[in-house]
Amino acid sequence: MKVRRIVANIETPDVAAAKRFYQDVLGLDVLMDQGWIATYGSGETMQVQMSFMAQGGSGTRVPDLSIEVDDVDDALDRMRKASFTIEYGPADEPWGVRRFYVRDPFGRLVNILSHR
Repeated sequence: MKVRRIVANIETPDVAAAKRFYQDVLGLDVLMDQGWIATYGSGETMQVQMSFMAQGGSGTRVPDLSIEVDDVDDALDRMRKASFTIEYGPADEPWGVRRFYVRDPFGRLVNILSHR
């Protein structure tokens, strides 16, 4: 048996609110929209990963999601232009990533990062 995909499921009464953050700002594609569920993703091949954390690193809270992007500074600029509040960073971490934390429309803490 091989795991083919891992999907993060985020409960919300307003499924459409995901569009602004995940599609408009982060550029993900709508893969499925049934009204009660909307799935966003990318055509990029991605690794299957799950992290189990006692803390978020550098004294931060554990984020609900981590999203790796190719240009963290561009993502940061897009989040600011869309008026999302940055809760941590940007920071160049000693383990080789540049990152920031932001809350999505559902209050989830999202770690946006790039490897240096």
